[in-house]
Amino acid sequence: MKKLLLATAIAALSVSAANAAPTIYGKAFLAADYVNAEFDGPNGSMYDEDTIEINSHASRIGLKGSEAMTANTDVIYQLEYGTSIDGDSNGFKNRDTFLGVKNKQFGEFRVGKNQSSLARIDNVVVNQGYWDNLGQTQNEKEVVSALNMADSNRIPSSIIWTAPKYNNLPLEISAMYSSDDANGNDNTGFGVAALFDQGTGFTAGLAYDKDQNIRGDIIRGTATVDLGKYIAAPVRLGALYQVADYDGGESKEKGFVISGEMPLANFARPASLYAQYNNTSNLNGVDDSDSNQIVVGGKYFYKDNIIAHAYAGMNKADNVGYNPTELAVSPRGDAEVVVIGTGLEYKF
Repeated sequence: MKKLLLATAIAALSVSAANAAPTIYGKAFLAADYVNAEFDGPNGSMYDEDTIEINSHASRIGLKGSEAMTANTDVIYQLEYGTSIDGDSNGFKNRDTFLGVKNKQFGEFRVGKNQSSLARIDNVVVNQGYWDNLGQTQNEKEVVSALNMADSNRIPSSIIWTAPKYNNLPLEISAMYSSDDANGNDNTGFGVAALFDQGTGFTAGLAYDKDQNIRGDIIRGTATVDLGKYIAAPVRLGALYQVADYDGGESKEKGFVISGEMPLANFARPASLYAQYNNTSNLNGVDDSDSNQIVVGGKYFYKDNIIAHAYAGMNKADNVGYNPTELAVSPRGDAEVVVIGTGLEYKF
């Protein structure tokens, strides 16, 4: 009997230890990017770069896990840090890092540094590597930028709630509160988001954000459709529309994104082609500051976790700021960024 009790106790401890063990995960993504960036200001060309860069794109490492508190509630946690494998910057920068609880009746709460609720409906962006952006991508010298609409950021000192599913309703509802904004300033804000997904190949989302990603309001709507679920056309299409009203801005920033991705047949391993177009008017709330961006690319999966990438894109922006450190006043002019790149991504 004593042996049976001892064996039971050891088994129970083993299960508890297994539940508590974190999962280590991450990815390394290195690419060679040909970058041609120009800025034409009021006195002619003020900046011109034409070079090949070795870049690390969203490389990261993290640990995550959960452990049961009660029969219906689990503690959940994640510590995720970004790093530059190319060595352009040293150390780690925290990404989504949180401690929370998940309850079958009350939903999930995450407290820490969280991606804003706007991201909960962003399933439209298909770009990879250098162009993996809805918002801004800066070149290595950080003076000429690929500029688009305001994007979701990771908000420090925030709590985000995900509602439980009620009666199998195909709706994911999120709400967020933060005591700091995206730049760490003491600026309280909130956001809400809802994503409709029946699992039939069509999704629709709507989100509102106040004083988190910008000083002002953002309204975003998205929709995607997998045509392969309805007709003999294996293409996934996406569309996003957004309006941002900056406090003190001259006009509302308005932007839209259209994307498409198509799997390729006749390859030994899965592969796909994608294209994405971004259009923004009144960037940052400034009149007549507009941008257009077009990107095409492809992916080839040597394995599920080893992916080869190739992409090419161009961003043209009018009446945008140029702010090198040696100038006291930032002049406005026209910027153009052209990037062609290829790289390898390894996930673990």
